Amino acid sequence: MVKNAKKVVAISMLMSTMVVVSACGSSSSTDSPTSSAKETAAASGEKVTISYGGWSLDTMTDVIKAFNASHPNIEVKAENTPYKQYFTKLETAAQGGTMPDVLWMNGPNFIKYAENNMLKDLSDNIKKDQVDLKNYPTSLISLYSLGGKNYGIPKDYDTIGLWYNKKLFDEKGIPYPDGTWDWAKLTEAAKKLTDSSKGIYGFAAPMMNQEDYYNTILQAGGNIISDDHKKSGFDQPEAIEGLKFLTDLIQVHKVSPTLAQMTETAPADLFTSGKLAMYFDGSWAAFTIIQNAEMKNNADVAPLPKGKKQGVVIHGLSHVISANSKHPKEAWEFVKFLGSKEAAEIAAKQGGAIPAFKGSEAAWLAAFPQYHAKAFIDMTEYATPYPVSKNTSVWTTYETEILKNAWTGEKPVADAAKELGAKMNQALAAEK
Repeated sequence: MVKNAKKVVAISMLMSTMVVVSACGSSSSTDSPTSSAKETAAASGEKVTISYGGWSLDTMTDVIKAFNASHPNIEVKAENTPYKQYFTKLETAAQGGTMPDVLWMNGPNFIKYAENNMLKDLSDNIKKDQVDLKNYPTSLISLYSLGGKNYGIPKDYDTIGLWYNKKLFDEKGIPYPDGTWDWAKLTEAAKKLTDSSKGIYGFAAPMMNQEDYYNTILQAGGNIISDDHKKSGFDQPEAIEGLKFLTDLIQVHKVSPTLAQMTETAPADLFTSGKLAMYFDGSWAAFTIIQNAEMKNNADVAPLPKGKKQGVVIHGLSHVISANSKHPKEAWEFVKFLGSKEAAEIAAKQGGAIPAFKGSEAAWLAAFPQYHAKAFIDMTEYATPYPVSKNTSVWTTYETEILKNAWTGEKPVADAAKELGAKMNQALAAEK
């Protein structure tokens, strides 16, 4: 969900260069990790307590119970921290050598911790226990790999979809969005759905990176950052096209609220209040929408529309182990269990994000039978990992400062994009 990375412009973080590497594992799966765990516990002869850090750990209660039941000599102690304080607290713990044995990690923060030797390299464990990394989306394996080493086992993930109000579509006699939609179809439908007399907008184009312009830049054939994380993609023609598609919906086509209006009332709130026909939002939004009495059965979701190509950003959390853990064997047994299909299915029943273990998404999908939520899963086939570098927060701050001038119309999109590209390149050069 977005707490994994949402509104990264507001996330304070330290980053290092993310190297996307091949992360193919060996042939066996993690379906039954418990037998070797019992051997590990039995070998010690003593009960070992390991700490488990994260936020929203209430969604993992049953998973922890299942692990403790099958591993009598290992006790997992959950350390839940609100998301807003999690990484600040984690940084303090890292400096003091007191990080939890096992913890949640997100993409924007991963490289800082891995590059500074705060995380245990799991490559040998994965090979020794034949954990099959093909059980997880390749993009997530890449996100938590650095220099050819694997540091995490994917926990869950999220992608972005086109949410729409079926009631508003029906009133205008417009067919619902589907996988054939492109930018032209979205724009055409948004024009028909916009009704200024009722205060209804056809689409919302906020200045949000993960939900919006990262995706349209990919759909235009561009990128946010080069594969070697040394060069910005913002100043390239494709990125400018992806940005301009969104700003045109506000300034040219007049089918989206303005930036000021969307600052006053978020698109998600406009949508659930029936004032917005379409917007981009993540798989996490399903939990909010289904709890809204008006939208519960009037909403649905489709894949993001195509530009020159299909494109969507994927992000997800991973379980990692502290390099300073005093119980690395037991911590690995827990991480191996957390990465199993058994754990994924238990967690999915408790709610939360889409489980990363392939084939275990059924429990998550079952929570939203009225929506075409499988679109979020199907889009992983062409998803691109969330863009990061060593100091991501530096250039995401530039995004906020510079792109707002394009969103308000005070500066041409191309000028703002080139300015942002130059500033981001300076920031990337300073990371060396």
